[in-house]
Amino acid sequence: MRDVAYPPFGILAVDDEPSWLHTLGLSLERSAGVTNLITCQDSREVMDLLATRDIGIVLLDLTMPYVSGEEILRMINEDHPDISVIIISGLNQLETAVRCVQAGAFDYFVKSSEEDRIIKGVRRAIRWQELQRENGEMRRLFLDERQEIPEAFSALITQDKGMRAIFHYIDAVAKGGNSVLVTGESGTGKELVARAIHRLSERKGPLVAVNVAGLDEAVFSDTLFGHTRGAFTGASEARSGMVEQAADGTLFLDEIGDLQPASQVKLLRLLQEGEYYPLGSDRPRWMRARVVVATNHNLTEKQASGAFRKDFYYRLRSHHVHIPALRERKGDIPLLLDHFLEMAAQEFGKKKPTPPKELAVLLANYPFPGNVRELKSMVHDAVGSHQGKILSMDAFKRAIGEHEGSPGGARGELPGINPFGHLDRLPTLGEAHELLVQEALRRSENNQSMAARMLGVTQSALSKRLKVAKQKMV
Repeated sequence: MRDVAYPPFGILAVDDEPSWLHTLGLSLERSAGVTNLITCQDSREVMDLLATRDIGIVLLDLTMPYVSGEEILRMINEDHPDISVIIISGLNQLETAVRCVQAGAFDYFVKSSEEDRIIKGVRRAIRWQELQRENGEMRRLFLDERQEIPEAFSALITQDKGMRAIFHYIDAVAKGGNSVLVTGESGTGKELVARAIHRLSERKGPLVAVNVAGLDEAVFSDTLFGHTRGAFTGASEARSGMVEQAADGTLFLDEIGDLQPASQVKLLRLLQEGEYYPLGSDRPRWMRARVVVATNHNLTEKQASGAFRKDFYYRLRSHHVHIPALRERKGDIPLLLDHFLEMAAQEFGKKKPTPPKELAVLLANYPFPGNVRELKSMVHDAVGSHQGKILSMDAFKRAIGEHEGSPGGARGELPGINPFGHLDRLPTLGEAHELLVQEALRRSENNQSMAARMLGVTQSALSKRLKVAKQKMV
């Protein structure tokens, strides 16, 4: 059971048969986790309840004394158009169903023979309401620039406006039940985002993380869904899967871009239907966890190559959070440097060292292919070998030099388009050299040593060229 009612808005069931209301309540709680159900046996009380309670969904019978279901449907659509109305009637009449849907009903079901469909219809309506409310919350957050960033994001160190906008978006969608796709390069902090989503969701259950990369179909099914005793050779005891362990919490699936096609189909069904079968069982179980997935792959490219199902992709990205690379928010580098220096000093039991001024310039001109994780490793390595008061730059230069000297390193990562291709007149070699030197000095804040590193020449060669240029000006 949840500490708070689920869903966060009420579901109002209106029927003059108390036994049916009782049965419906049990089915919704058992199969869909619904605990926020309000029942009403007198149709005359419906509009007052809607005016005084936070109701998102109405389950409405058609044939009732006092006020008919169709009349109530009309009044709800006029006064409360944001409420989803599901007709659950004893009448199996096509004309009536069409008339109700045309009048604004979200769905129409027959009582006697459609319990499974009713449950699935309610789950769809819950997801729809969550999306509508999340959209409204996002509009409110983006319009209110004074909105404070929640404590849940304390592990994500940033002062970047784009990152703060992402935090507002996450804050708006965190309490919903729809899946969230988190994308970004390795080392950008995707798992930290998943943990922030879980914390903000206020769910009672745990966050259960699974790295699905490399899992074949059988291992994937057993890991997520569990198995019964005797399901296969060696299954001497029943074992719960990660979906069950994450009940009332969050299931975080990392490296989702590496999931094999057969496993994609199984996860797609889980997200669509909300049900799964442990290996060896013929009785379905219902998922009660929120699903968050992450990948560093370009899923659009993987779709084009046939490695990733298109329907699976769109089901995953009910909400999409893309974490920018560190090189796209370089203003955060000094902040992160200070944070990691403090963290590393505590870890090694040392006094926090003072970084030289040149270090910030060096780091600002490095592309950080490993993103925040790479910067953290650099700092910890430097602090680990640090002895004096001023932090040495040697460890940073060594790490950057190793990357620049590797295949596909920093100097190999030039854009494929020739930067001179759009010019009507090509610069002379002398002019091009002069422009490169000027840009390197600008980026290095006139530090010749760093400028020479950027240009791939020795400091003495750069110094000699600058002297020649100065003499020509005289």
